[in-house]
Amino acid sequence: MSLRKLGMTTFRLLQITFLALVIADLWAGLPYPGWWNILLLVLAYAVVRTLNRADHRIGASREAVEVAPPVTGRWSALNSPADRTPSHGTHAYGQTYAIDVVAEPEPGARPGFRVLWPLARRSRDFPAFGRPVLAVADGTVVRAVGHQRDHLSRTSVPGLLYLFLIEGSARELGGVGRIVGNHVVLDLGDGTYALYAHLRRGSLTVAEGDRVRAGRRIADCGNSGNSTEPHLHFQLMDGPDPDTARGLPFSWHGIGVPRNHEIFDAPTTTPQSA
Repeated sequence: MSLRKLGMTTFRLLQITFLALVIADLWAGLPYPGWWNILLLVLAYAVVRTLNRADHRIGASREAVEVAPPVTGRWSALNSPADRTPSHGTHAYGQTYAIDVVAEPEPGARPGFRVLWPLARRSRDFPAFGRPVLAVADGTVVRAVGHQRDHLSRTSVPGLLYLFLIEGSARELGGVGRIVGNHVVLDLGDGTYALYAHLRRGSLTVAEGDRVRAGRRIADCGNSGNSTEPHLHFQLMDGPDPDTARGLPFSWHGIGVPRNHEIFDAPTTTPQSA
């Protein structure tokens, strides 16, 4: 087991121990002040912070890897590394340079955020849902998970509070697989791996061990895992396991790295067969 894997396992064990002690205190009481349990959470996040600092120093020394865009058509970027790193507020799970993209086929096609109502929307209400996701380069499939459900959106204040306070914490305890949802990891060679997250259940067209060509459709965009709405989360890493990998910078052919809320058009190509 690598040092980072051990650290992430320790992180989750400390979280689980904290919850167990809180429940035990509420149920039968403990022979010490309950606030002492908070020390476990402080220690847990200290472990992750230490690991992430080391990861960032190493990842920042790598040049951007140029690959093809993973989608076609008109999209918009969110949580872009062109605006800040780590793009998602953490170096954990190899997502230092990760990016989220949502389909924007025309103005108003994507439902906007609402304060209270509707609390949530169906995945099919969003234009990104079901859009093809493509291999960004020739590679080999090293991970392929496609059985998790696509849930409702979290595009209201109550929905976001539920995601951050309850659902997100539960997924964190469940491990990285529950966070990224349905996903594919491609080995692109030279120590570079591409992760596609939040894919649509049952849409994967590849399996572990398959060799794919750039441009091949490998799955559809979905809303599984720790996701607010149907979108594609894409990142490059230096290993196949997000729990232990470090994030690597990327650039898309003809596009570069779009900034937050920047609309970009990815060229339409005919997906190639393996």
